[in-house]
Amino acid sequence: MLRMHGDLMPIKFRELADTELETYVNEILSPALRERFVEGNDIDFSYVSEDGGRFRVNVFRKDTGIGATFRFIPAEVPSLEQLGLPQVLAGLCDHHQGMVLVTGSTGTGKSTTLAAMIDYLNNTRNANIISLEDPIEFVHESRNAQVIQRELGTHLHSFADGIRASLREDPDVILVGELRDAETISMAMTAAETGHLVLGTLHTTGAVKTIDRFIDALPGDMREQTKSFLGQSLNAVVTQNLIKTPDGRGRRACLEIMIMTRAIGKLIATDQTHQIPAQLQTGKDLGMQTMDQALMEAIQAKEIDPDDAFRYASDKSVFQKFVTDTSLLPKIDMAH
Repeated sequence: MLRMHGDLMPIKFRELADTELETYVNEILSPALRERFVEGNDIDFSYVSEDGGRFRVNVFRKDTGIGATFRFIPAEVPSLEQLGLPQVLAGLCDHHQGMVLVTGSTGTGKSTTLAAMIDYLNNTRNANIISLEDPIEFVHESRNAQVIQRELGTHLHSFADGIRASLREDPDVILVGELRDAETISMAMTAAETGHLVLGTLHTTGAVKTIDRFIDALPGDMREQTKSFLGQSLNAVVTQNLIKTPDGRGRRACLEIMIMTRAIGKLIATDQTHQIPAQLQTGKDLGMQTMDQALMEAIQAKEIDPDDAFRYASDKSVFQKFVTDTSLLPKIDMAH
């Protein structure tokens, strides 16, 4: 199967028998990866084919044998402009310390947005950038900045170890592929508080869920400390979805953007994160927007398919009038 612009499509090819598939996969595994796979582990790695195509690969076992997922990674690192991302993202890269979180569910383009942010830093700042990835995706050549890319499993045991080591490697910017556990999060907090810009990702949808998850991920006795960290050192939360273009031939990122302000810091401190969306709606002059505002703007600019946008909207009633496929709309009960 191929996934094109979000949709799965079968490709015409003969059925691959288990042994045939295993032979193909074995060809591209290093001895260390093969050993881990034989031991029964799923494996993640990046693979560069002979013609230079680069892929992010996951190999796993399932009830019918082995399976593999390949994600194509373009050789060119896209710029923020090419991706059509809001100008405010460049501004977030200009911070010299603190934390910026890029969030969204799997496959929403977080890695691509972060790669574009690193590319912007690489071109505009004379900085030491340490990127901790699982696995390495886009490859950055050092320009104005020095970009050091380290891979989980190949160069480091865990993200937390990677951050701990990077603090001794004189970084200006640290990218953490995923803030996946309490240890990684607290190491990332230390880095952000000690004069480094930390870019990280979480699999959360929306600013409120991101902040709640961040606080809940740490032990209860750190709760107050974490809330004060967020108010002082979290610069922004960017959440993204990929929405189909009107012709269905591509997808465009729509972003919810929260920039930390005193008012938002106070809401976090007093456990009123549910009031954050109201701050996003009124913070346009600071570059803030809710997902619904981003979707509406893109629909009006005819950049996205309104039917696909409807699926991602929070307040669907506002988007109903743009929908062309009526099967998406809630059914009205005619009996009453």
